[in-house]
Amino acid sequence: MLKKILALVAMLYAAAAFAAVDVNKATAAELDGIKGIGPGISAKIVDERKKGNFKDWNDFIDRVKGIGETNAAKFSAEGMTVNGAGFKGVSAAPAKKDEKPAAKAEEKKADAKPAAAAKEEKKADAKPAAAAKDEKKDAKADDKKAKDDAKAKAAEEKKAKAEEAKAKKEADKKAKDEKKDDKKAEAAKPAASAAKK
Repeated sequence: MLKKILALVAMLYAAAAFAAVDVNKATAAELDGIKGIGPGISAKIVDERKKGNFKDWNDFIDRVKGIGETNAAKFSAEGMTVNGAGFKGVSAAPAKKDEKPAAKAEEKKADAKPAAAAKEEKKADAKPAAAAKDEKKDAKADDKKAKDDAKAKAAEEKKAKAEEAKAKKEADKKAKDEKKDDKKAEAAKPAASAAKK
């Protein structure tokens, strides 16, 4: 079962690695990634594409100097397309009759790819765990900040209430003192009137 899973992962990895590169949409870097295309040819392709998209492989071969049917077939075999179509002209150089050593080398590569894919998968699994850990830290920091903000707000409200209560107390005392003064003044009026007589 594990071998089947690893084989499936290896096939998916190979399919992703062999993704088609459309000459009308690819960047110069993506074109450079195709075996046989270097910075010089990719620059020619991009410059020619500025004049208009390539209609088909024949248009591509005619407009880009230095690319013939043989190169077009090689580029197509490496995953390059024109408007999503592969090259259907002359095929790439035929394989030699002695393919047994090459087949063994391919088997070794195929065995190595599942291990590499498993390693990549393990790394990919580790990334979400690390991201979750970071999110948890961020959430804790946000909670702490919210609590600190709430404490600060409560302290400000308490201080404002205390100042308000103090101001009211002072105003009440002042009003009380004024009442006393008014009463003394009222009490002093009859005494002053009696003294005048």
